[in-house]
Amino acid sequence: MTDATSQSPVSAITARKTWRTVEPLHGMVYFAPEAAESYEQLGLEGQSGYFASRSAPMGAVTPGTVVATFYNFEPSLVHRSMVGVWDNAFPSQVLTARVAAAGSALRRMLGDAANSPEVAVAAELARIAALAACEHPEGRPLFAGHAGLDWPDDPIEVLWHAQTLLREFRGDGHIALLVDHELDGLEALVMHEATGELPPAFLRATRGWSDEQWDTAIERLRGRGWLRPGGSAEPLALSDEGAAVRQAIEEATDRLTVVAYAAIGDDGCESLRGLVRPWSRTVVASAGLGG
Repeated sequence: MTDATSQSPVSAITARKTWRTVEPLHGMVYFAPEAAESYEQLGLEGQSGYFASRSAPMGAVTPGTVVATFYNFEPSLVHRSMVGVWDNAFPSQVLTARVAAAGSALRRMLGDAANSPEVAVAAELARIAALAACEHPEGRPLFAGHAGLDWPDDPIEVLWHAQTLLREFRGDGHIALLVDHELDGLEALVMHEATGELPPAFLRATRGWSDEQWDTAIERLRGRGWLRPGGSAEPLALSDEGAAVRQAIEEATDRLTVVAYAAIGDDGCESLRGLVRPWSRTVVASAGLGG
């Protein structure tokens, strides 16, 4: 295999493909019962566990900080969920529980493959990319918190942690672009719904916005010409202008992540995708991440 750690140009498309292929190995922690159970043992129930576990790398932050860095959740949901979380558990306890839960969940889903030599190879590739991202924390507060954490020792947990870093690196850059395009968190969700990529019920049920707030955001976007005209019974659809805006944001998001994937080059990205693809498919089937 070509030396995957050598610097070589990587396209934005390659960066996106690599992130998407590996992402289920990170995203499953939000659905795995091991995570919810571990947070409940610390006194964090329901969405409190989600908000606390993902924000804990920044320390015992206020709900306002979570609203700002998570971006598309309804603020009152965040405030309710964060009430008393740091009275129940220290951030360090939550972080320990999260990593352990992620490792346990991946071992359950992947079985013997979780301990294979291939996982160690994939983990090292992802780690190199994540460490390259760590050289550029500026303007990425949530990522920077995660970047300051110690690395796990177990290869499957290393792979999970590396993808967590790459996910938050991408996410913070994406938020900056949404702000630049004057899209608030709810409007970004509406634009996502209008692509048809995810079931509307999933987006609406998980972010805490009311139907009235959602409808108001729809009208704002229609006023900007970014959604096609239509009645309440018709599926949302992006206008040509709206589709172009969203594509521009997504492409710029991809470009902002290239610096990480350039550290392993095209060959390394291809190798990482090839190694991880069957595991990601297994995780998607096990955790119900198919949408």
